[in-house]
Amino acid sequence: MKTTIEIADDLAEKAKRLALARGITFRAVIEEGIRLTLRTEEDTPRFKLRNASVSGQGLQAEFRDAKWADIRDEIYQDRGA
Repeated sequence: MKTTIEIADDLAEKAKRLALARGITFRAVIEEGIRLTLRTEEDTPRFKLRNASVSGQGLQAEFRDAKWADIRDEIYQDRGA
């Protein structure tokens, strides 16, 4: 498939120098980079956050419309700040 990509000049120059040093085409360097990225992505296990939800009805009634600063102050009350 033919396609057009836009890459940074310095990256293109490095890729061209690598192609020349290896005796391969610029296209081969680009394809190798894409293959490597896709392989790495496929081999990398995805982090999955466990469900740590708790049952309940949300905030206690006295805090439902409170500002965060008020909730924080209540949490740290009597902690000697």
